[in-house]
Amino acid sequence: MNAEVSSRYTAVAIALHWAMAALLLFMIWLGWNMEDNEARYQLHKSIGITILFLALARLAWRFANPPPALPSGMPKLEKTASHAVHVAFYVLMIGIPLGGWLLVSVSPFQVATVLFGVVSWPHLPFTEGLISDDLYEFVEFLHGKGAWVIIALLALHVAGAVKHEFGTEDGVLKKMMPGLFGKSSPPALPARGFLFAFGGSLALFSTIAALALLGAGPASSGPPPAAGSGSAAAAAQSNWLVEHDSSEIAFAGLHEGKEFEGVFETWAADVAFFPEALNTSNVRVTVDTRTARTGKKLYDDSLQSREWFNAAAFPEAVVELTDFKEAAGGYQATATLSLKGKPVSVPLLFTLDLDGSDARLEGSATFSRKALDLGQVSDAGAAYVADAVTVTISGRATRKP
Repeated sequence: MNAEVSSRYTAVAIALHWAMAALLLFMIWLGWNMEDNEARYQLHKSIGITILFLALARLAWRFANPPPALPSGMPKLEKTASHAVHVAFYVLMIGIPLGGWLLVSVSPFQVATVLFGVVSWPHLPFTEGLISDDLYEFVEFLHGKGAWVIIALLALHVAGAVKHEFGTEDGVLKKMMPGLFGKSSPPALPARGFLFAFGGSLALFSTIAALALLGAGPASSGPPPAAGSGSAAAAAQSNWLVEHDSSEIAFAGLHEGKEFEGVFETWAADVAFFPEALNTSNVRVTVDTRTARTGKKLYDDSLQSREWFNAAAFPEAVVELTDFKEAAGGYQATATLSLKGKPVSVPLLFTLDLDGSDARLEGSATFSRKALDLGQVSDAGAAYVADAVTVTISGRATRKP
């Protein structure tokens, strides 16, 4: 490691210093202005994790590239105070993001974390049995108070830098100024340990992020459900072959007043439908809940969580269509959706266009989130996500010979 001490910080140290200063100030503002705003809440978590790994990289960089010595004329007490402030900064820049990560992990709401809308971030692995209101409130208290300590340290840090810049001893501010502003100081020593600092931090980040793909985050898709597997009457009498590529099971609802929609990518259907004998008709659809896709990663990850589909424990949902009868403009059936082991029945209206052995289907049914026990921890009152969720089916099928 670099045993020498320069009279000026390295360019990397300067860049990290000012970047993290800007991030900390923005995080303070964001913490005061993110209530009831999902986008800002997710951004707060994203920047917090960014600060955590930048702080680790900066600490490693400082170890490999010792900072300039404090001014020789600075009193010993002030040097001790300066070192204490720096140590406290590192403790808080690492500790507060870790506390935020713990806060999210033990929250009864279990809201998914997606860094900058791209990277799924897992909850801390040892916290599954620690989820409680009391622990959440305690960690939230510490997290909030830590932010106030950061504000106090920032004030002391700035005051000390300005004092020494305009005092009788050599200033320190010019040693940390970038570009032309720092040219009055001698150049820094050659930088060392870039791979050690940033490679190590990036490797740790990548390892944790990979946990989401390996099972700590949303469940990955296993074998898709197969038609005829476990179905009763429909499998035995199935007289239609569904064309999966031209068919779709979709869902839609409202989130904060804006419509969202998605599809299930993997499903299988056993269709026994007899227009001339509706009372003998039966349809069974098996849906892989792990394959719900909305086009927004935060929604996709949230749907897999325990309070929504709980896809890790219940990877499949089953829909049974029974009690077929003619209705105005088409047909009606009773759709019984078994999700997380709980059946809920609603009417399904659909149209069926028959052309010889080909059929075209369009239908929809509306379910209640409350009845299905979806999102009842974080949003039981439907303040954010509307209670009504519409499921639509469309597709083509061919009558078996």
